[in-house]
Amino acid sequence: MSQQPSVAVLGLGAMGHAFAANLIKKGFTTRVWNRTASKGDDLVKAGAVAGKTPRETVEGVDVVIAMLADGKTTQSVLNGEDGILAGLKQGGIVVQMGTIGVEATDELIAQLKKQRPDVVFFDAPVSGTKAPAEQAQIVVLASGDREKGAAVEPVFAAISKGVKWLGEAGRASKMKLVVNAWLISMVEGIAESSQLAQELGFTTDELWNVLDGGPLAVPYIKGKMEMFKTDDYTPQMQLTWALKDINLALKASGSRTLPLMQNISNTWQKAVDAGYGDSDLSVVYRYLGSQNK
Repeated sequence: MSQQPSVAVLGLGAMGHAFAANLIKKGFTTRVWNRTASKGDDLVKAGAVAGKTPRETVEGVDVVIAMLADGKTTQSVLNGEDGILAGLKQGGIVVQMGTIGVEATDELIAQLKKQRPDVVFFDAPVSGTKAPAEQAQIVVLASGDREKGAAVEPVFAAISKGVKWLGEAGRASKMKLVVNAWLISMVEGIAESSQLAQELGFTTDELWNVLDGGPLAVPYIKGKMEMFKTDDYTPQMQLTWALKDINLALKASGSRTLPLMQNISNTWQKAVDAGYGDSDLSVVYRYLGSQNK
């Protein structure tokens, strides 16, 4: 293997596209695949090689990144005569980086142990959204056998600002649900607080000026408040995907009650049904405002 491992990125949504672009910039031999092939046209112009099928895309590469919408999609791309497993070399590395939940991740781990015990599997979703991903400023939440899969380390270094290692494969997907539950609760909280501020005669700028410099001044929230102010909800993370993550967290909660998450799920489902799903998750501010008219 050369000094830098070769990499295949499957799934060229906002995050996967950013991963591939950063790998290309940093000199990695990079292959890409997406169901809608045109999403990779600019990456091919930049130096990537596009595969026609997942199998063709991963043949011979050292590290395969799957950044797909959900567990069902990931399974469909992994399996079959044109799937990842059919083309993956002996001892290859598979890195599952999407937010697919605990159950789907456990199924993948069990399947790989049974069908391809030679494969080194990393469960490695990320903390961050579109803009940080494009700037390689996300944080990778990684779990798996770090010693067996050393080739994954330079790949993570190319697409992120750091890695949090969390133990055996599967633990990272669990932590991702915890992190997203916190992020989602913050967005709903600032959306409702900003609605209250408006009702009481304060602007979002006045609210932020009070928060600024104190322990409640979270930079992520400042960005969302800018969206409230400009009414521009160009997605960093689509509301539809955030709702998916809420529901994955609720599914994983077992016997523990999460009333806030359940209420947010109910509210955000109504917002998606009302046509807000393709916008940034902070669009819940606009949705809440529409309910008060």
